[in-house]
Amino acid sequence: MEPFDRLVSEQLKTMDQLLFLQSEIERCQALEEELIELQNEAKLQSIQEEIQQMKQQLKEIQRVFEKQTEEVIQSYQRQYRRVCEPSPHL
Repeated sequence: MEPFDRLVSEQLKTMDQLLFLQSEIERCQALEEELIELQNEAKLQSIQEEIQQMKQQLKEIQRVFEKQTEEVIQSYQRQYRRVCEPSPHL
């Protein structure tokens, strides 16, 4: 597998993680709102801690995704240069 293809594949996996975690945060926030309405303090604190942990994970995954994006761009540029460079035999 070409380095560019491998990097894109890794980035797609990271994107899946991002989307999953974002949906989990949304689900927990909806639950948080319900618990606030029910004024269930113990469960509320637990869900708030879980939301904070997931937000921290999301930040880390976003950082990884940005790094992967840079690697994909660099790999593409290297590959493009190889294709566009004149052959030394000419």
